[in-house]
Amino acid sequence: MTRFAPVYRALGMIIMLFGLTMLAPLILSYVTNDGAQTAYDEAFALTMLCGAFLWYRYRRCKRELNIRDGFLMVVLVWSVLPAFAAIPLMLQLGISHTDAYFETVSGLTTTGSTVLSNLDTLPMSINLWRHQLVWIGGMGLIVLAIAILPLLGIGGRQMFKAETPGPMKDSKMTPRIAETAKGLWLVYFGVSMACIMGYWWAGMTWFDAICHGFSTMGLGGFSTHDASFGYFNSPAIEMVAIVFMLFAGMNFGTLFLAVSGRSLRPYLRDPEAAWFVGACAISILVVALYIWKDGAYADLDTAFRHSAFNVISIATTTGYASVDFALWPIFAPLWMLFLSSFATSAGSTGGGIKMMRAILLYKQVYRELVRAMHPNAVYNIRIGGQTAPQPILFAVLSFAFMYMVSIVSLTLLMTFTGLDIVSAFTAIVASINNTGPGLGVVGPSTTYAILEDFQTWICIFAMLLGRLEIFTLLVVLTPAFWRK
Repeated sequence: MTRFAPVYRALGMIIMLFGLTMLAPLILSYVTNDGAQTAYDEAFALTMLCGAFLWYRYRRCKRELNIRDGFLMVVLVWSVLPAFAAIPLMLQLGISHTDAYFETVSGLTTTGSTVLSNLDTLPMSINLWRHQLVWIGGMGLIVLAIAILPLLGIGGRQMFKAETPGPMKDSKMTPRIAETAKGLWLVYFGVSMACIMGYWWAGMTWFDAICHGFSTMGLGGFSTHDASFGYFNSPAIEMVAIVFMLFAGMNFGTLFLAVSGRSLRPYLRDPEAAWFVGACAISILVVALYIWKDGAYADLDTAFRHSAFNVISIATTTGYASVDFALWPIFAPLWMLFLSSFATSAGSTGGGIKMMRAILLYKQVYRELVRAMHPNAVYNIRIGGQTAPQPILFAVLSFAFMYMVSIVSLTLLMTFTGLDIVSAFTAIVASINNTGPGLGVVGPSTTYAILEDFQTWICIFAMLLGRLEIFTLLVVLTPAFWRK
């Protein structure tokens, strides 16, 4: 389809850009001689050749991307790049294409689900590659690309709008979209370095600190150890993780403004921040008291420690685990999964419907209750000191409806394949929220390798659906999108 030629040209450049990210694990593989050198050589060569061919084939097709191009571009990036990222895993580990693609989609969408075991003995370069995917996917490769593509003659506004999470996609922190992307990445990079240093200070090795710093800031939950954070069993390391998971769960735009203005006022003005912190704090207290009362832990201090870490981890859709929380009374893990559906802020690396939409939905319900009692009352929904426009309210309601329909439909499809209802429901919720571990056969002490191939592809679709905030993916799947 020649009308999408500029999209294919841009995709070729992004594939080559993505291929360059393989150089880090490639160099590490040669330095440590971990046996994965050939796998990365072949993956790097194939990725760069495919990207170069696509760019060369459509190199003369230059024009500003329109709104359809933006949607298609984002969907292609998030579905095609994992295929190239999977090549080292298939060549080095000998796993199937389905499992390798699941692992890399899970990384780039910052879900953190894994089909791999014996993580402690994986080649160092493979572990670095997995965590690097989470870090790249956290802020979004699209955001990185639109900071560079204008230099190559391709504008990125439509790509940015399709990729940016949250209901208010038109707001910008700087006048130029490329400056916004660069600002976000500078802040993201700076906080990531601080996180790595924090982990090292708390007792991790440099390699573990780098890998977990990447997955913490991306809220991806990958670990270099099968036991996740239970391997370290360190309150200091867990505290560092909690602090930076909270940072990553809040709007990076707010952090950008706070850093550039050297003030905490942007957080005080952020309508989501107080709700996010409040929901997490109350949940930590309730879960700690609940599991202590139930006898899961003998003393309240231990219950509070594990509640704080695991509640924050799941609420922010990170997916780390310091203990097997699936063994807690069922209310606690279900409440944590429920939190993952809405707790993180728009403009963060988290998943779910985002706190902004949850606040708007709550205020919309309250407005309808007021109208039921006072039909003639005029009640405008205000958030952050501004009145929310009706189109945004309608969009939020539509998103919430499609979010619930997606969970129900995909859960039914999973149960149709023979999976039990607890595993099916929590696997879909964890996938569409980009959280990682569910319950049942996909709990925090197991992996998704137990799923059949068809069930794995359902989870892949759910991860992409959640990362692209449902409508971006569904729009491309509608017949109307492909009509001229």
